[in-house]
Amino acid sequence: MSDQPSYLNFDSSKYAWYPGTDYRAHPEQYQVGKGEQGVLICEPYKSEIGPYWRFKTEAIAKESSAKIYELFLKYLAEDDFVGADMARKYLQMGFTRARRYANYKGGKKYDQEHHYQQLEKGTGEVEKARAAAVFFSSWKTAEANEQYSRLKKQWKHERG
Repeated sequence: MSDQPSYLNFDSSKYAWYPGTDYRAHPEQYQVGKGEQGVLICEPYKSEIGPYWRFKTEAIAKESSAKIYELFLKYLAEDDFVGADMARKYLQMGFTRARRYANYKGGKKYDQEHHYQQLEKGTGEVEKARAAAVFFSSWKTAEANEQYSRLKKQWKHERG
């Protein structure tokens, strides 16, 4: 496995999500994918969820994750799997980004000026670790939701 970040060799032509697609109008074009893939592209969900995504402090993370989880439940109530999956991805991304800042000063994992050498871990902020824990809990609660799990399994079986 390469020590360099994966975005250095990113091939956008092979990416399954496309800017300009309305995934509410065309949910058939949505793919679950791995982890947080597509989270910063899929509209209108990006515009609906993104403004609430914050993790600067534990208190901000609590407010943010609560609002995003509320949207997650709203999408499920509307039987909108794509919206629910996107909200789940934002919760996951809240955890991973806050954790990155907890692990690395300034959230920078690689040193671009030195051939993308990985920087020293453990130089980040303790407050971000608490924010990450908040998002982790919300993310796992969303993933454990029975309706979401059923819809995700069905979606992957039918659409990939």
